[in-house]
Amino acid sequence: MSDKWLEWVKRIRAISQAGLTYAKDDFDRERYEELQAISADILAQHSEMEIGSIRHLYKYEQGYQTPKVDVRGVVFSQGKVLMVKEKRDNGWALPGGFCEVGLSPVENIVKEIREEAGYEVLPTRLLAVLDMEKHSHPPQPYHYYKIFIQCKIIGGKAKHSIETSGVNFFEEGRLPNLSLARNTEEQIHIVFQFLKDPKKQSIFD
Repeated sequence: MSDKWLEWVKRIRAISQAGLTYAKDDFDRERYEELQAISADILAQHSEMEIGSIRHLYKYEQGYQTPKVDVRGVVFSQGKVLMVKEKRDNGWALPGGFCEVGLSPVENIVKEIREEAGYEVLPTRLLAVLDMEKHSHPPQPYHYYKIFIQCKIIGGKAKHSIETSGVNFFEEGRLPNLSLARNTEEQIHIVFQFLKDPKKQSIFD
């Protein structure tokens, strides 16, 4: 029950945004705006996010709310997995990020790995589609689906970016401090299962 409040906050947020999208009455709009403000206040009270940042995010979200899509690249080399060090929290993560409009998940992960780690890759296999709500991530303002795609290196060299300050490969038993907003230790262990068992079927929540 400890994370139930977060589920309620997101439901209030989604209902208020849908209401603002379809409401035709000014009084209804005021009520939905108040619900939106309440959800922002609760999230700020129970997370490390500032109320101003949350309201800024909410301000630019329009239309019927659906889960956002995050794609993560899984690149193995000599029994280790590729990770990048995020400048925002100094934690390590599988390279990736939000899927951009106009690009497929495969095109997105090729772009993300090139930009964040410096490698050119060829996506080879869909490993997992996970619901962020079902894993122990820190509180987030949105609902995310996370797509994990295995890739192999076909060129390039390690190079960090404006978002990353390090690039390295890590063994499963010697993981660095993780960027938990992006990936959990459980998820890293999940992707290593596919290295141990090449015939393992894709998993999904």
